[in-house]
Amino acid sequence: MPYFQDFPKALYRFGNETSYDQFQDLSSYVDIIDQVKDDASTYTKYYILDNERPDQLSYKLYGTPDYHWTFFMMNDNIREQGWPLSNREILLFVQKELALNTITTKTVLTDKFKIGQTVEGISSGATGTIDHRHLDLGQLVISNVTGTFVAGENVNSTNSERTIETISVSSYEPEYLSAHHYEDANGVTVDIDPAVGPGALLTEITYLDRYTSINDSLKEIRVLKRSVLFQIAEAFTEALKS
Repeated sequence: MPYFQDFPKALYRFGNETSYDQFQDLSSYVDIIDQVKDDASTYTKYYILDNERPDQLSYKLYGTPDYHWTFFMMNDNIREQGWPLSNREILLFVQKELALNTITTKTVLTDKFKIGQTVEGISSGATGTIDHRHLDLGQLVISNVTGTFVAGENVNSTNSERTIETISVSSYEPEYLSAHHYEDANGVTVDIDPAVGPGALLTEITYLDRYTSINDSLKEIRVLKRSVLFQIAEAFTEALKS
């Protein structure tokens, strides 16, 4: 059952066109599935496999790809956020979104190393420009990097008053592998003193960890049982037509 074929028609005018065309009214909605999606007798839980598409899952469960739309109707999170990405896709996404590099330091940054300043590693000779800062984590996010900064080296920068400022590098890594936050043994987010560091009792959660966790949370979904699927799908179709 192609999902949109039974949607009622409405008149649309596209772009700068003066005439109207008949087109499926994509804003149509009926609450048939809303009435049953919280009834445990109508669904079972399923964990989406890596690289598994909605049409593939529909075929796997129901013998046809046509009921892929029920997964989105049964699960508000994937209807709002989208089908979960594969592990490779989430890695590529995070690498693209967080494509800079991060210097972490225990040196207080409040009054030094401002956005736009050029930085240079004393030992490595690496250079870059401060794009933005996370003062609560002691992080400088660096763009236009040449070379590779080294943990333990000092990094210099000249401020607007032509005064040389210096920090010591605790770590240097791609932005997507830098700390997003830290958690205690119970998984609770904990603030740290960047001048001290997180210590051994806290777990570093990187940006990649965070995005992966959010993506993984979309993988456990409710799917209609085969025994009720066809009856509910038919009622949904009839409600759209009425």
